[in-house]
Amino acid sequence: MSATSLDVLALGNAIVDVISRAEEDFLAAHAMPKGSMTLIDEARAEAVYAAMGPGVEISGGSAANTAVGVAALGGRSGFVGLVRDDALGT
Repeated sequence: MSATSLDVLALGNAIVDVISRAEEDFLAAHAMPKGSMTLIDEARAEAVYAAMGPGVEISGGSAANTAVGVAALGGRSGFVGLVRDDALGT
């Protein structure tokens, strides 16, 4: 096996970001401060999904985003994280 050299190896949570338009009253009703990030459990995610309009799911998390940024700048990067065995983790 040959050794691989990376400039950055990022370790973190494999987070899925959900981007959606929301009115101020929706954010207030669901205790979501504007411009914030909150980790939520499966039950809360299902409740919010049921109440919101369509959204776009994209990979996220600061560690993964950092690895992508390093690669975009020409560096060699890797990411180590864990996903859950659910619809977003497959």
